[in-house]
Amino acid sequence: MSSNRLDIRPAPGLMDTLDEQPLDPMLMVLHLLRSDPRPNKIDLGIGVYRDNTGCTPILQAVKSAERHLVETQTSKDYLSPEGDAGFVAALAPIVLGDGIGGETIWGMQTPGGTGALRLAAALLHRTNPECRVWIGTPGYVNHAMLMQAAGLEVVDHPFFDKPSQTLLFDAMMSALHEVRRGDAIVLQSGCHNPTGVEFSHDQWRDLAAFLNDRGVVPVIDMAYQGLGAGLDEDAWGLRHVLDHVPEALVCVSGSKNFGLYRDRVGALWVQGTNAGSVRRARTNLNLMARTLWSMPPDHGAAVVRTILDTPALAAQWRAELETMRLRIAGLRHDLATAVPEFETVKTQSGMFSLLPLDRDQVTWLRIEHGIYMVESGRINIAGLNEGNLPVFANALRSVL
Repeated sequence: MSSNRLDIRPAPGLMDTLDEQPLDPMLMVLHLLRSDPRPNKIDLGIGVYRDNTGCTPILQAVKSAERHLVETQTSKDYLSPEGDAGFVAALAPIVLGDGIGGETIWGMQTPGGTGALRLAAALLHRTNPECRVWIGTPGYVNHAMLMQAAGLEVVDHPFFDKPSQTLLFDAMMSALHEVRRGDAIVLQSGCHNPTGVEFSHDQWRDLAAFLNDRGVVPVIDMAYQGLGAGLDEDAWGLRHVLDHVPEALVCVSGSKNFGLYRDRVGALWVQGTNAGSVRRARTNLNLMARTLWSMPPDHGAAVVRTILDTPALAAQWRAELETMRLRIAGLRHDLATAVPEFETVKTQSGMFSLLPLDRDQVTWLRIEHGIYMVESGRINIAGLNEGNLPVFANALRSVL
């Protein structure tokens, strides 16, 4: 008996047209780390601050601010797309300094520093779709992806030579002579990720003068303020550039220096040539934020505002941040002492260093010693402690 049923094959679905994407390098490290049963494995990959016990602590100033909010907060109503204006106002002197303000600069809350960068990229594209964004290599991998996600063209320029551990400032400036007026450049102020190297004050001065002369818009990312040379010193380059260029975008994260990683605390400031241009930027940023995330999360920003508006909590936060900074600096000194071949680690700042290791060496350290880092050789200095630093140093010496 024959069947009259038709053999209908389903058409390819929407998701069937997608190409599978590789895991982000950091997510790959995390996956391998969690799959490793060895009890003494060393995590130097994930970029979070850790104390000497290997814990990412909640700051006591944060705990106190959270208790205050629990007791006094009366609503969970929406914020506007601009977020918590009190948070932005309280953070502005920390980031911009006391001398910056007025009608030519304005800020808004964003979901983390990543949200600030993504919104800055969207504004650049809206103002000039032909804008090219110059990014130093090696650099923070997400910078290029965020700019490209907004439809911008990314152009690399030299920044750091890994084998010699040298900042390539002259090569960078030579490459930048190819910029066009209206292009943008991503700069990190303090605690460069992934290299840990810094521009000198003179180099910041030269760079600011060049950007002003050539009409290039700086997008300044400051994600680790206070963990390098201190709150004001880490912001020196940012503030100098703002003083010497007419237009700029400033992207800030509260993840590291307030320990609020999962609460997504960030801010974006736009500096314009006049009050009218800033007002127009503000209306456009509000509209774009509305379509990206609508309203930013409240809790982390409210915590930061409470800390900074409460003198006792602000002083406690500064003290805790200084303890974190000194711990990182001490670990750098100890690692450079234990492995003299990596003497330059001591002269760098912040949470990261890009060690002169190749992929095979990184793989060998992982397989043989349970040491996890990004395959580029970037390590999170804060992942070291008095227990694992000698183990790490011995493993390094064996691979050199």
